[in-house]
Amino acid sequence: MEHTREKRSKDWFKDLEIYQIYPKSFMDSNGDGIGDLPGIISKLDYLEKLGIDAIWLSPIYVSPCYDNGYDIADYDRIDPVFGTIEDLERLRDEAHGRGICLIMDLVVNHTSSFHEWFRESRKSRTGQYSDYYIWKDPKDGKEPNNWASCFGGSAWEYCEERGQYYLHMFAKEQPDLNWKSEGVRKSIFAMIRRWLDFGVDGFRVDAISYLDKGDFCDSTNTLNAEGYALDMDAISNRPGTHAIIKDICRILDEYDAFAVGEVNIKKLSDYRDYCSEDRKEFKMAIPFVPPIVEIGTWSPAKMKRDIVASYETMKDDGWWARFLSNHDKPRQVSLYGNDTTYRIDSAKMLAMLMQTLPGTPFIFQGEEIGMTDVHYPSIGCYNDIDTRNAYRTALLEGKSEEEALRIAAAISRDNARTPMQWKNEEGAGFTTGKPWLEINGNYRTINVESSLADDESILSFYRKLIEIRKKEPCLRRGSMEFHNTGDDCIFAFSRMGYGKEFLVLLNFSDSPRRYSLPAGNWMSVISNGKRSAQESMVLKPYEAFLLERR
Repeated sequence: MEHTREKRSKDWFKDLEIYQIYPKSFMDSNGDGIGDLPGIISKLDYLEKLGIDAIWLSPIYVSPCYDNGYDIADYDRIDPVFGTIEDLERLRDEAHGRGICLIMDLVVNHTSSFHEWFRESRKSRTGQYSDYYIWKDPKDGKEPNNWASCFGGSAWEYCEERGQYYLHMFAKEQPDLNWKSEGVRKSIFAMIRRWLDFGVDGFRVDAISYLDKGDFCDSTNTLNAEGYALDMDAISNRPGTHAIIKDICRILDEYDAFAVGEVNIKKLSDYRDYCSEDRKEFKMAIPFVPPIVEIGTWSPAKMKRDIVASYETMKDDGWWARFLSNHDKPRQVSLYGNDTTYRIDSAKMLAMLMQTLPGTPFIFQGEEIGMTDVHYPSIGCYNDIDTRNAYRTALLEGKSEEEALRIAAAISRDNARTPMQWKNEEGAGFTTGKPWLEINGNYRTINVESSLADDESILSFYRKLIEIRKKEPCLRRGSMEFHNTGDDCIFAFSRMGYGKEFLVLLNFSDSPRRYSLPAGNWMSVISNGKRSAQESMVLKPYEAFLLERR
């Protein structure tokens, strides 16, 4: 697929197969235990053969890494731990030479407290950068309001130098930018242009729903054990945020680049507002649902309802980012499938779902081999700040250490961030040194090398599915119709258009389920088992079929 800007169609992003790379955990080239840009370059042939059209890199900018790179200290410099700007130029050129786009992470809700802007802003109320962040005077000798940080504690931190509090909706090392400042707007827009001039093809935009903070009134939400109220809804999806997004996307349109936003969706109209073509904002959006919420509410029935609702909302004006995994979520086979008895079957079934729904598929590194959640023996093994805070909060609520660890581990972002499992050898083929995060102990059986040698592996199934999707415009651009199966665990939907009709059949259960095919002559295109579909059949646990009407 060609990706030179001169040849791109208006909606070229709809046909992409996007692969998210968490650079720190993908491939280490120098034995320091941390993945890097040369390591990514060494695996481009692997990604090309998988069928990938674009790679999205989680942040590689200079950062003290209090939040693993999502606390950026310099938007224009590559962190030396990942390599050099010359390494990134080589990655760009070698990826483009293979027809693979380069998508960077863009984090503009906040910076690192080590960023030059913040270091200068905290010194004075009148300097060049004085209004780059959100500063407020104490209220009755305390914080300006009762807002909680997403990572625990107050959302405000007092600064002795300036005699004021600054706002941080995430870690205190991540002060929120003040988007009412003309200086912030000019600086961020100029930075975006510099990266587009460099040759990146687009951005995944982090935590973008919160730029307009509103009036800073106390939250009426229930106070947590520390006496603060987490109220992200109060600052989400406000008109000022949408105005800023429009400004950013106008710049992207000049370069024929695209952006996918990580957004807070409270209602379906919010989803449409972010990625309706008519509104001139994002090309597609990634709704953020905290793992603790998703784990507690997910079911096949809810997933089915959500897919249908989002499709009906945007089928005439909008597009979908299709994903089950990313760096903030548990591994998809552990959350939505069965990562023990039916790991292979359920991983293939989930792949079938993502590759056959309308929208642009996103694959998170390792999902193509069925990597699972990790189970570390103690909280000290976890690196993620959110995991440690969840553990601390559970203890404050009276939980035992054992129960607190169980709660924190289930929602840990480290589940997705363990190093990529390339080989059945010490270091899993990821590093020759000590890995920055302990490798999942199942790398001996779950790895790329053994998957490549097995025609029935999860990896082989992904390759076949992606190849089919690329050949069939009906699967990429056709319409969708869900069928009423009478069983919450059975998904059945048709894809129609371009002179073809496909039927997708999925069993989201670890028990057999009965299903009767719609009338017609159906031919099996691909399945995760070794049998053809019958007119009336019992679906095996996690069985999946893609059928074509003949």
